[in-house]
Amino acid sequence: MTENTPPAKLDKIFVAGASGMVGGSIAYFLKGKGYANLLCPGSNILDLVDQKSAEDFFAREKPTIVILAAARVGGIGANNRLRAQFIYENLMIEANVIHTAFRHNVRKLIFLGSSCIYPRMALQPMKEEYLLSGPLEITNEPYAIAKIAGIKLCESYYRQHGCNFFSIMPTNLYGPNDNFDLESSHVIPALLRRFHEAKTTAKDKVHLWGTGKPRREFMYVDDLAGAVAFLMEGHNAEDLYENGISHINVGTGMDITIAELAERIGELTQFEGKIEFDPSKPDGTPRKLLDVTRIEEMGWRHSTPLQDGLKNTYDWFQGTAIARGR
Repeated sequence: MTENTPPAKLDKIFVAGASGMVGGSIAYFLKGKGYANLLCPGSNILDLVDQKSAEDFFAREKPTIVILAAARVGGIGANNRLRAQFIYENLMIEANVIHTAFRHNVRKLIFLGSSCIYPRMALQPMKEEYLLSGPLEITNEPYAIAKIAGIKLCESYYRQHGCNFFSIMPTNLYGPNDNFDLESSHVIPALLRRFHEAKTTAKDKVHLWGTGKPRREFMYVDDLAGAVAFLMEGHNAEDLYENGISHINVGTGMDITIAELAERIGELTQFEGKIEFDPSKPDGTPRKLLDVTRIEEMGWRHSTPLQDGLKNTYDWFQGTAIARGR
């Protein structure tokens, strides 16, 4: 039985990965709710791949709640090219943080996974029960395996030690402070940058990977931050594990084709040229749509429409691009 004590505003909350888009949004959201004792060291200060670094941090700071959003992430190209780096670094981060949290009696830990944990050809929308029911998408298999290991670490520490550790599986996320590097970014920031640069350099075509047919679900990162706070404040590990699931999906329950997304971003950026897809490049999983019935029954729903989130993200990117002289 896990402790059902809501967090106090002065609890020490360690947001691992706070220098990234997801962790930064979570930290900002929690601060806005009045949590005044947030621990948000950057990766240049705290190397979670290193076990001693993690141990020293927990011993010194003694956090009571941990939000594990730190990860090595990237798009299809980066996942496929940096396979060893993605599996090694993510496994080490998860193992170091989760085990050290157990050693230092952390009261609650929430691990953030990824929807790529589900089989490539999973039934749609994907229910939590579909985990480990079929082969993974080969282009991001190492990353997905690492994330599955994180889920099972949390569940195993609950089963053996009663730790209040559990996992949430966000859908594809986007928003301000995303990674817009064309070599390693995810689809929305990559498209926003490609279309922005095509418009500003007066190009008449934008070339994109794949066929444009895969369907994807996208959620604005601030909505995820709200879901994390909702689960941190009102739910515990036993709410999942004693109801037969190992994690909880967090998404919008709606998807769109990549071609449709590209058209929307073309309109948003006022690009007037042609969009050309390259079918010789990989599409990745044909469809990824989460079944979000469980979290909606708990009382949480996303609130940001895709078009609003895209505009917010593009506005942020334009400000950053201007500041950098792009």
